[in-house]
Amino acid sequence: MRIAIIGSGYVGLVSGACFADFGHTVVCVDKDPAKIEALRAGRIPIFEPGLDTLVADNVRQGRLSFTTNLPEGVAEADAVFIAVGTPSRRGDGFADLSFVFQAAREIAAAVTRFTVVVTKSTVPVGTGDEVERIIREVRPEAEVAVVSNPEFLREGAAIADFKRPDRIVIGAEETRAAEVVSELYRPLYLNQAPILVTSRRTAELTKYAANAFLATKITFINEMADLCEQVGADVQQVARGIGLDNRIGPKFLHAGPGYGGSCFPKDTLALVKTAQDAGSPVRLVETVVAVNESRKRAMARKVILACGGSVRGKRIAVLGLTFKPNTDDMRDAPSLSIITGLLDAGASVRAHDPVGMEQARRLLGDEVDFAEDPYACAEGAHALVIVTEWNAFRALDLARLGEAMAAPILVDLRNVYGPAEATRHGFRYLGVGGRREWPVAPALPVPETAGA
Repeated sequence: MRIAIIGSGYVGLVSGACFADFGHTVVCVDKDPAKIEALRAGRIPIFEPGLDTLVADNVRQGRLSFTTNLPEGVAEADAVFIAVGTPSRRGDGFADLSFVFQAAREIAAAVTRFTVVVTKSTVPVGTGDEVERIIREVRPEAEVAVVSNPEFLREGAAIADFKRPDRIVIGAEETRAAEVVSELYRPLYLNQAPILVTSRRTAELTKYAANAFLATKITFINEMADLCEQVGADVQQVARGIGLDNRIGPKFLHAGPGYGGSCFPKDTLALVKTAQDAGSPVRLVETVVAVNESRKRAMARKVILACGGSVRGKRIAVLGLTFKPNTDDMRDAPSLSIITGLLDAGASVRAHDPVGMEQARRLLGDEVDFAEDPYACAEGAHALVIVTEWNAFRALDLARLGEAMAAPILVDLRNVYGPAEATRHGFRYLGVGGRREWPVAPALPVPETAGA
């Protein structure tokens, strides 16, 4: 089948490359001439493991192409995917749908036959209705069906998620449109990927509900981590103890500095706004948003306390800048709040990340010194802070790091190491959720037994 994808960012490029790898003919459309020129030259604008090879292979075999000419890309397509950005709108946090609606207008003017228009972008409930209204307004005679097909891709594992999905959600109001989108995913039948066909509005809400639930799991275990620190428990053992329950599961139960990235922050905000507008507020999600923002700021205070209550005039080394490993995405990364808090407290910061430093430089500028490797980052530092759990940070030479530092303090916000290992190499260690070498939490009083 012939597919046009409007928007060549993260979702559009990954989806386009994977659909092409299934054997479809795909053209990715973008308004940015520099991005299209780079893609044609084989330069991938984002870091995603395996994506460069996948794009190159399908371009070479003639199944994947790139253009700035939307009418040309859309004219003969069986399906047109809208995969443009929906960032949080300034002021109220609602999703900015201007790019989606502009794409709908341009698609309406370009279609030449029956076409399924698919919203792949994460959009609030009712967006598909508005996309359809816009298309009918621009071209009343256009033979078009609008479908919602939300993406569930994890950055760093997007290709595997697309090719081996937990589920494929298709929100359609007519059978013919659902059949077209189902056919696009037919190569996945061998993987037994379940296809859930729903109404369009149900599909749109499913995406937000999924992300809000995962954000809630992260926030829950982070609050349990705070409690563990006060009562002398270990959050990693608590997480294992509850994660072994099949009703709960172990994923997204890793305590840390809070969630970030391109999805959870903006999607939880958009869901909150949607619910408020509908007169059915989601109080739990509102709390998740507030707690997560507070937590990211609190991590800087955690580092300051580890340094004796002040970091003024001290150098702090930060390992990991991106919001998670295996991506260069810095959007809403906890590192930004942590570094800002440390700088405001008078510290100087030196940082290192395996792939995220170029993006970080654009956001942090000259305020932060960037190092080419972890050991150069630690040189002369009064504390070393692990913010992102890259694999490259899991087997560091702790003795070498300690020798390079002005003070051997390790603040491990991802619990990559443990108190015993860090102490053995001369570090004072502070992790998250009771994972620490000092100070020891006071024992809770033992209640008297009735009748004793």
